Amino acid sequence: MSTLAGKTILVTGGTGSFGTRLVETLLAEHEPHAVRIFSRDELKQSELQRRFADDHRMRYLLGDVRDLPRLTRATRGVDVIVHAAALKQVPAAEYNPFEAVQTNVVGAENVVSAAMDNDVPLTISLSTDKAVNPVNLYGATKLCAEKIVSQGNAYAADSPARFATVRYGNVVGSRGSVIPLFKAQAQTGVLTITDERMTRFWITLDQSVAFVLDCLDLMGGGEVFVPKIPSMRVADIAEVIAPEAERRTVGIRAGEKLHEMLVTEDESRHSFELGDRYVIFPEYASWPLREVQGGARMPEGFRFSSEDNDTWLGVDELRDMVADVKAVA
Repeated sequence: MSTLAGKTILVTGGTGSFGTRLVETLLAEHEPHAVRIFSRDELKQSELQRRFADDHRMRYLLGDVRDLPRLTRATRGVDVIVHAAALKQVPAAEYNPFEAVQTNVVGAENVVSAAMDNDVPLTISLSTDKAVNPVNLYGATKLCAEKIVSQGNAYAADSPARFATVRYGNVVGSRGSVIPLFKAQAQTGVLTITDERMTRFWITLDQSVAFVLDCLDLMGGGEVFVPKIPSMRVADIAEVIAPEAERRTVGIRAGEKLHEMLVTEDESRHSFELGDRYVIFPEYASWPLREVQGGARMPEGFRFSSEDNDTWLGVDELRDMVADVKAVA
């Protein structure tokens, strides 16, 4: 039986791409007592309500992670928080930096505070490879969020509340993904490529949900969990979606990297390899850390970067992955 059976789970950002798929999985496979959706978009909540109209376990709470009193009320009686709410569009964050900080940084602090106030046993937060050596504000805010979530364990040392983070790369077909954009551009016969050399880590929505839920069973507090996921070349995506289309190289946009990284050389000094994932521990922890059973310390100088990954997605694999993704409107 699932460890989430009979539990009350709150999902911040529960109407987003990840949140919606997480809810589907929880209801179908994990027999929760209740799933609380916490988000600020009433239209998306109403759409979700129609979708799960017959499921009595669903709860819909309007609110913003910026609002600590509302978040504290929403987390009363909760067993697990999955914190997926974020402002994640890089250009929007650059143009609206205060808003990105309020949601991604202050919001993370509020989630931690609410969980501590209500003794929520497990809180897991979603992060991104953009948080590693960040070159844009979005990445910087997610780096701050990782630190806040990790060090929340120090403040909660006298309570049952524990906090951890999951960090992964681009999600196939999520909002803002390059795939819906390329599919829309394919109809014009011209695709815009930032750089033919660009690589990215790639994970499906189902894989990301499964990984997050699996890490709930492993977390002891303070860890950053990184899945071993494959890399892909953005140029290969263009080849799969529109092989006959003209490609126009427009150059790397502000705030973009040529390649991404999920584990740095410095982080590897306090990391373990554990089967299909890496576990990064905080460099300093004033609370007891859970030992990694069966894990191996990372070798000196190890890095997990998209351009020198051991595993790559070929054209055939990419074709299968993008088949059901719809073009952006």
